[in-house]
Amino acid sequence: MSLRFALLGLLSDGPASGYDLLRTFKLSLANVWPATQSQMYTELTKLADAELIAVTDEGPRGRKEYTITDAGLDDLRTWLTDTTPKEVHRNEALLRVFFLGVIAPAQARAYLTEIAESADREHAQLRELEKGIDWNERDLSRYGHLALEYGARATELKRDWARWALENLPPEQD
Repeated sequence: MSLRFALLGLLSDGPASGYDLLRTFKLSLANVWPATQSQMYTELTKLADAELIAVTDEGPRGRKEYTITDAGLDDLRTWLTDTTPKEVHRNEALLRVFFLGVIAPAQARAYLTEIAESADREHAQLRELEKGIDWNERDLSRYGHLALEYGARATELKRDWARWALENLPPEQD
């Protein structure tokens, strides 16, 4: 359901083709809500069928430009103001942490080390992405920056937690 609103939100900033939306999605929303190209085009078709977006231009090779309709903007606003976001409460990585005592201490350390290193890489990628974007006063830029900062802080927290967890593992037995 959130892919629908991600696309409506992007189109609220102005008309865009499927290709433009895919590119913008990869640069801005992929860390928040990943989606494949086929998922996006399927959702664009559904949105057009529901008259929440309209095809406002067609070009070569079947290129279509989409614009959000008034009904789509109303739907987006309703979603933003009248619904409560669903929090994801499942975390396979932490579930595994509960059972690290089942494996050898060296394997447990390797698992936590990988969590720390992966989070560190993700954090660095987000900070590089942040440097490469020309932030401006447009809504998607302003609020996209807030979302990016959340991701950067979350990866930093994950990294720091994994390092702390490593320090708090029982000592390895010889």
